Amino acid sequence: MKFKLALITTFVAAGIFVFSAGNLATIQPAVAQRISPGEVWQLVYQQLPDFPKENQYVSKETGKVAENNTLATRLIRYHIYVKERAPSYRLDWKLTLADYLDANEIMYDNIYPGNDTLRQNPLDGDRAAISRLTRTQRNALVQVLTNIFNSNTPTQPTPRPNPKPTPTPTPPPTGGAELLK
Repeated sequence: MKFKLALITTFVAAGIFVFSAGNLATIQPAVAQRISPGEVWQLVYQQLPDFPKENQYVSKETGKVAENNTLATRLIRYHIYVKERAPSYRLDWKLTLADYLDANEIMYDNIYPGNDTLRQNPLDGDRAAISRLTRTQRNALVQVLTNIFNSNTPTQPTPRPNPKPTPTPTPPPTGGAELLK
């Protein structure tokens, strides 16, 4: 009985090894450098220098102005950590902006980024800043954020159109005079 159990265990283990070894060729390597959401805000301001910083809020911990706690930082943290939306899709960023514009989901003061670290909750100021942006500015923000988060993902090759059109098959002759052609 012990021999049969050991034999079955060996076959199962060998099968798992063979199965997993066959799938090793299909596993994609991890991208070596993923961008950290904590670093994205700097890239946003590099590409959109006119985007409001809204960084005048005072830190609870230090009592000094938290200059690195910007609107872009809080927007990104809200999007990724509070709403758990994917950072690589334009539609998800548009939904987040719709939240700020009070056109989608309710934003709660107590879970808004900065509420726990700043003396004053920045939510109202951030909503006002987003509402002052034009549609063009909001679209540019969405594009910049999408581009940043998609910059390290491999792109799919664009399919090329077939240069030779495929001829349409002609139906076989049905009989009579058609056979004489």
